[in-house]
Amino acid sequence: MNEGEVLDRSVSKVEVTGLEARHYDLLMNVITGGTYPFFIRRVVRDMHVQPQDHILILGSGTGRNACLMHRYLSAEGRIVGLDIGEEMLTQARRRCQGISNVTFEQRRAEAELPYQGDFDRVFMSFVLHGFVQEDRLGIVRNAYRTLKPGGALQILDYAHFDPARSGLLIRTIFGRLECPLAADFARRDWEAILGARGFGRFEAQHYYFGYVRLLTAHKVSGSAD
Repeated sequence: MNEGEVLDRSVSKVEVTGLEARHYDLLMNVITGGTYPFFIRRVVRDMHVQPQDHILILGSGTGRNACLMHRYLSAEGRIVGLDIGEEMLTQARRRCQGISNVTFEQRRAEAELPYQGDFDRVFMSFVLHGFVQEDRLGIVRNAYRTLKPGGALQILDYAHFDPARSGLLIRTIFGRLECPLAADFARRDWEAILGARGFGRFEAQHYYFGYVRLLTAHKVSGSAD
């Protein structure tokens, strides 16, 4: 599939609601065989968050990731989490209640954001793959604009591979549990895509037998358009 191709937005599962939203953390733990809490703590360590970082989370979910990142921040650091779901935002605000430098807002990641060079990091966890490519590129542009020069876009999501040519378990996950957009995401060369939009100095950490990746890309030059 070429970069310009667009799948139907109706197959997207990016917005989590209802029972799935209310029990999202439990579902993630079950799906990963109980490994998710250990996995996400390792990911946050691998992000190398600095005490004074200002972090924007696109798709902040239940706030679990924000609370983990907060442990690495000083009073000068801050986290702003964006999500579109009321149920997710309610859980996140409850979980991070009393932490003054962690806030949550209801905004769409692909819509224009009211930030310009405000953040040291933009983080997404299994969010980007749920959008059609046109919207993914809009999110990348948003990330570029909100980052300070040299700031890091950190995408935790599927690595670069072809699910159709993988083992039975992976084919089953992508064929039955994930939306078609996830397979489309995994097939794309995201280093090349981000490199054409002003990002560079790539770093990658791999997890779950190489099928999941934390891709770090720094804002270096050029334009996100």
